[in-house]
Amino acid sequence: MFTLPSAWNLVISTIVFFVAARYLHRYLEAQGIPKGLSRGMMVFILAYMASWGSGEMVDRIQEKIEGPQPQAAAQPSDDMSQLLKALGQAQSSAELKAPGSN
Repeated sequence: MFTLPSAWNLVISTIVFFVAARYLHRYLEAQGIPKGLSRGMMVFILAYMASWGSGEMVDRIQEKIEGPQPQAAAQPSDDMSQLLKALGQAQSSAELKAPGSN
């Protein structure tokens, strides 16, 4: 199930992204790889992967410290059933109002 990242995850992964992008840019420059789209995409993808990995580590460490967070049970919502009923009533009333609009 998809969960929102923690504040620590966002802060640390953002810092890691910029540090990794800067380091990779300088490293590729020192290796003599010419600037271009391929190099820019490689820097972005590798920095993204480092950022994602650091975010996952932050979440795992936070889970070990605080314990697993309780997941909300997937229960059918009463709001959804009420919405479907309202839509059904609106559709049937619209059909009754315009029966001869052929």
